[in-house]
Amino acid sequence: MKTAPQERTRFWQASALGNIELLHAHYVHQRFAPHVHDSYVITIIEFGAQTFWHRGSEHLAPVGSMVLINPEERHTGTTAHEQGWRYRGFYPERERITEVLDELSLPRSGLPLFKSSVLHDPQLARAFRWLHGLAERGASALEQQTAWREAVLLLVQRHARVAEPRQPGAAPGAVVRARELLDSRIACPPSLEELAAVAGLSPFHFARVFRQATGLPPHAWLMQHRLTEARSLLKKGWLPFRVAHHLGFSDQSHLNRQFKQAYGVTPGEYRLASAARQAVWKEDGEMDIS
Repeated sequence: MKTAPQERTRFWQASALGNIELLHAHYVHQRFAPHVHDSYVITIIEFGAQTFWHRGSEHLAPVGSMVLINPEERHTGTTAHEQGWRYRGFYPERERITEVLDELSLPRSGLPLFKSSVLHDPQLARAFRWLHGLAERGASALEQQTAWREAVLLLVQRHARVAEPRQPGAAPGAVVRARELLDSRIACPPSLEELAAVAGLSPFHFARVFRQATGLPPHAWLMQHRLTEARSLLKKGWLPFRVAHHLGFSDQSHLNRQFKQAYGVTPGEYRLASAARQAVWKEDGEMDIS
């Protein structure tokens, strides 16, 4: 006998993203009466399908699609699937969108508005779903803030006819100052806003300058630096749980995942192999490593 699907919701504010309201929900019997939001509505359908009335007609949003509602636009919502629909939702205030454009000095005439109620854009859906997951599992502010700006820029360029930003250009001094701050805060990384302030650039412009100079966004550069430090400590015999705590990983499992993705072995395996190699060197009298 099949178990009836259960409705589940999780609603919170993402402090790293300026307290944007987020929702992760699975609805089966929910029927949203006609209503409006003073924010944008950006949702990604993860399972099932949703139907809703918007701008005078009914729309169907199947799995993998996105729903876009501009501020103050009246709409409804209900299921279009026998087991309901599951989605991830963002409800950003207007300034959370416009400030991203202003950071890149992109010209705009008033508030960016979206013409399509339902989008079929897999790359964009992946970007927003990934961002939502980062916020849900409490990723660093640096990673969330970078991912938010990149996702918003992709959204407005493709679906609100916003101009392409200029190339970021070179700012070697800004990158050096940012790297010095990242080095000093390896276990407790600064936010994107903090790095940008040290660099003397707007947050999004800084993120693009940094990526152009290093080939990586700031959070990914920091992760590479953490992993390099982790290898050094493991070679010295540090236990993986101690390394994880010292370098600011959320827990040992987080270190294990990142380390194996980069090097193909777990931190424990790397530590044991390093210890065995040092023991051989000592026995051969070639090298004495404490």
